[in-house]
Amino acid sequence: MIRIAIIEDDPVMLEKLEAAIAAAEGLMTVGTAQNCAAGRGLIEAGGYDVLLCDLGLPDGSGIDLIRLEAGKGRDTDILVITLFADQGKLLATIRAGARGYLLKDGSIDDCIQAIRDSRRGGSPISPIIARQLLGEIRPEAPHPETLPVSPLSERESEVLNLLARGFSYAECAEILHVSANTIGTHVKGIYRKLEVNSRAEALFEASSQGILDRR
Repeated sequence: MIRIAIIEDDPVMLEKLEAAIAAAEGLMTVGTAQNCAAGRGLIEAGGYDVLLCDLGLPDGSGIDLIRLEAGKGRDTDILVITLFADQGKLLATIRAGARGYLLKDGSIDDCIQAIRDSRRGGSPISPIIARQLLGEIRPEAPHPETLPVSPLSERESEVLNLLARGFSYAECAEILHVSANTIGTHVKGIYRKLEVNSRAEALFEASSQGILDRR
C-alpha cells in the first residue's frame, strides 16, 4: 500500500486528489494540510511514502516544506503539484529535494500514475515543463571534432531522449518494444552513470554535457 500525504490549499483540488487516491488500488491518503503551518506538522509526524506538495500556499512557499521533508532523510518521494509552469521553480524544487513536477491542469489519472511511477524509481514531469527545461538549459552545439562522449549505452540514450520528450515509462516501453520493468532498469543505469537521482536532474546533467539528441 502506498501511503500519501497531501499539502494543498485549494479545497476543490484537495477533494479531487483524495477521491482519486481512494478509488485507486493500492493507494491511500494518510494526511492532508492546507497551509505551511499545518504542512510542517504533517511532515514532522511522517508515516507516508509520497508527499504531494503545492507551491503557492497562503502562508509561505511549498519549497520550504519540500526542503524540510528532504532533510528528514526518509524514503519519501516528493512530488510537486502546482499551477506554475515555470522552469525556475522546477529547478528550485529539484534542488530542494523534489522527485517530480506536475501541473494541476493535467488529468487526475496522470497524477495517480505519477505516484506509482515515483515509487518505482521514476521522476514524473509534465511534458510542457520538460520541454521548457530543455529549452532553457540546452547548450550551444559543440564543434564536430569536440563532440562529447556519452557515458550512456545506446539504449539508455534512447530511453533518456524519450523521457526528455515527456513520454512515460509505459509509453517508452511501447515505443521500444520492451517491458516497463526494462525501462526502469535502464533509468536506474542512467541515474547511476550521470550521478543523479531524478529525471529532471538527469535531463539537466545530460543537456549540460551535450549528450541529449536535439532533434
